[in-house]
Formats: sequence, C-alpha cells, structure tokens
Amino acid sequence: MAARPVSRMVRRVLRSSFRSCSSGAPVTQPRPGEPSQHAAEELSRRRQFLREHAAPFSAFLTDSFGRQHSYLRISLTEKCNLRCQYCMPEEGVPLTPKADLLTTEEILTLARLFVKEGVDKIRLTGGEPLIRPDVVDIVAQLHQLEGLRTIGVTTNGINLARLLPRLQKAGLSAINISLDTLVPAKFEFIVRRKGFHKVMEGIHKAIELGYNPVKVNCVVMRGLNEDELLNFVALTEGLPLDVRFIEYMPFDGNKWNFRKMVSYKEMLDTLRQQWPELEQLPEEESSTAKAFKIPGFRGQVSFITSMSEHFCGTCNRLRITADGNLKVCLFGNSEVSLRDHLRAGASEEELLRIIGAAVGRKKRQHAGMFSISQMKNRPMILIGG
Repeated sequence: MAARPVSRMVRRVLRSSFRSCSSGAPVTQPRPGEPSQHAAEELSRRRQFLREHAAPFSAFLTDSFGRQHSYLRISLTEKCNLRCQYCMPEEGVPLTPKADLLTTEEILTLARLFVKEGVDKIRLTGGEPLIRPDVVDIVAQLHQLEGLRTIGVTTNGINLARLLPRLQKAGLSAINISLDTLVPAKFEFIVRRKGFHKVMEGIHKAIELGYNPVKVNCVVMRGLNEDELLNFVALTEGLPLDVRFIEYMPFDGNKWNFRKMVSYKEMLDTLRQQWPELEQLPEEESSTAKAFKIPGFRGQVSFITSMSEHFCGTCNRLRITADGNLKVCLFGNSEVSLRDHLRAGASEEELLRIIGAAVGRKKRQHAGMFSISQMKNRPMILIGG
C-alpha cells in the first residue's frame, strides 16, 4: 500500500517547529504587511522539510496524465425531497433496490481505503444526503480518519437548520447549499416542491454557527433565473457567502439545450456592468471555480465553467455513487462497481488494483458540451454531483 503523504513523525516535527517559532529570540519588527525575517526563515525551513520528507502520492490515485486525486465525493443516497428540473426528469427516476446500495460500513470501508492512499477531502452528496438517517454518525466516523482534513456536504438545505448543530459537532467542516432563485414562487417552479424558507433558514444557521464561507450553488438557466445574477451577488455584501454560478450541464432527463446555457463570460459581463471594480482572486491549482470579489464586500462570487472553459487538466476528483460505482469523470459513462468486489471479499490490495486501473483509464478531458449531451450517462440525481 502506498505511504501516507505526511507521516506522524513529520507532523510532530512541524508542531515542534511551530512552537520554536513562537517562543524564540526577539525579532526585528517588520513593516506592516511583511513577515519578520525570523518567521520567513522558519516558514522556508518548514517547507523544505516537507519537500524532503513527504512520501510520494499514491500511484493508485494518480492517472496517466499525472493528476493526483485527493478529493472523493461519496453519494449517500439516490433519494431526494426535491425534484429540481436540471437534476432529474419530472417523473422522477427508478431507484436502486436498497440491498444494492452501499451499507454504512461499506461506505466507511471505502473511505478509509481512499484516505490511506492520500485523499484528504471527502464531500457527501446525494440525492439529498441529509435525508439519510445515519448521516451524523457517518460524519462522526469519517472525522476519526487520520489524514482527512475536510468533510463537506452538498445539500438542498431543506433539513440543514435542524441537523447542522449535530453535524458540526460530529466534524462537518464545509457546506454547499443549492439555491437557484431568491423568489419563493420561482423556487417552487424549479424544484417542484415548497421549501424556500427552510433553505434560507439553513443558510443563516450555517452563518450563525461560524461556517465561512457558506457556499451557495446556483445553476444558471436562460429564461429562468439569469435575471437574478445581480441579486445573488448583492447578498455577498453583508454575508460571508461564496455564491457559485454553475453553467447548466447536460445529464439524462434534464432536457438540456445549448440555448438554455448562460456562459461564464456572459455572466461576468453582466456583473461587471454593475460592479466594474470586480476583481479576480488567485485560484488553487485544482479549483473548479473562478473566484471574484467586490472590494468591501464580506463574501465573494465564483463561476463553475464546466461547459465553456473546462478544468479537466487539474481535476483531482473521484466519485462513488450510492450503489457503489466508481466514476472517475462526472461526464463520463465509464464506471466500475466497488460494491461487487467488496461483497465478493476482495482484499485491500485487490481493491486498490481495481481503483488504480479505473483511475489509469481516465481521459485527458471530457468530450465537450455537444458530445456530452448525446452521451448516455446517469441523471445527476443518480451520480451525486
């Protein structure tokens, strides 16, 4: 099995270096905004130590293009208490029999395996993950995994206000809330259910409990909600939100049409007409979002440009569906059942070979928006985002 990215010994040395940095000899006061010479030297020494002692990233989670997959999204359920138009067909989708879904122990077994190999971020998705009865316990058990730095959830927010205090105590560290309109009547039209005020209550509960930023995911569809872009951005003036505008993407059953898609550049032009001072923020290498901020605003705004400007070259994400299939690309229809191998008694080494083979087959990039729209793939509700 591949070594851990950073060993316990390394972390102990780093903690020791932090202590020595804070308790050493007096240093010359730096100019405002500059680190002291001593602190800068200490930071450089720590970085050099990490470079020399960090183990190689897992070969099983590295694809043939050198992309290292440290982020795993796990779908906890195919069920949802909403019926969003861009996510599933109006008539719903045939659900997998319960016996064919991953059990809690199988989810945790796979999570442990991926974290041992270097995954440091897990996001729980669905369906709607917060309707799973043991979601708090799953978060608590994931929180015990050494090396896992972030546990996130993507939720429609309906049950969030009620569950969030317990989820936070269990170890939930990041929240994405789906909200495509600020108009209650339009909300009911888009999701085919009531619940707008519950979602807003969940957003404010997350802010109250100190989550910063609280990410709000908005799928932008022409003729439906592109006229609300400015209203969403205005929320970031006084609230610590990251409003993320997502380009409309094709999946089975959502009646995707190119004319419904509002591109990132079109959205950005609309925002800049209102706020010409909008400034772009630095991006992390594996980020899917192009982030911007209006000076003086508490929050920020981001764009997920899957269709118009893909970010396949830095993708670090893998997905496990609720029925236990590994998907190495959101827009690919290639899947391998980890559930079947688990239930057949596969060892960790055998599972790693299967995972490594799937990751190794990952393509350089997805097929493009027009090819994707013709490709047979699962509805979004059955993928898990």
